[in-house]
Amino acid sequence: MTFKTVSKPYEAELEEKGSRFIANLVPYDIFDNKLDAQRKLHGKASHHITAFRTISDSNQIQENAKDDGEPAGTSGMPVLKTLIGANLINVGMIVTRYFGGTKLGTGGLARAYAGASNLAIQKADLIEWKRIVNFTHQTSFETSSEVERQIKLANLSVQDRQFNERGVLFALEGAEEDIEQFKRIIS
Repeated sequence: MTFKTVSKPYEAELEEKGSRFIANLVPYDIFDNKLDAQRKLHGKASHHITAFRTISDSNQIQENAKDDGEPAGTSGMPVLKTLIGANLINVGMIVTRYFGGTKLGTGGLARAYAGASNLAIQKADLIEWKRIVNFTHQTSFETSSEVERQIKLANLSVQDRQFNERGVLFALEGAEEDIEQFKRIIS
């Protein structure tokens, strides 16, 4: 299963019977900061619904949704289901609602929150999610220039180079599959 993610925030808006729904899809690493910013920016909003999905190093998916005062199951869960349906990982969604004076009912709320979330997902430039890992590789001085060339070809980042009596110790970072490919080439 190929997961998707985003590298920057995306926003979309939906209006339903006078209520305004502002959806923000964000990378998970800025989720908490974006939620704080939305609460400050939209201090008069009725609700800030949240949902997120992350994946651990052991490939366990963690996900959560909060209704923020809306009737249970009418907001957070529909938003989470949009993330699941789009196969997104390491993302968060914040949907801010300004109440427009007309009650939408439980079905109307669920449709509006999911609709706003789906609009943000449709706007997003979704990219394939790849696990980023670190790796160290020791090489001799004689082979270090070829290793440097292979590092560039494998699209890896050199985090550090340490020169020692055995040669060069590279500290590398990159997508897990790129690191594995690099290991096969240099072995």
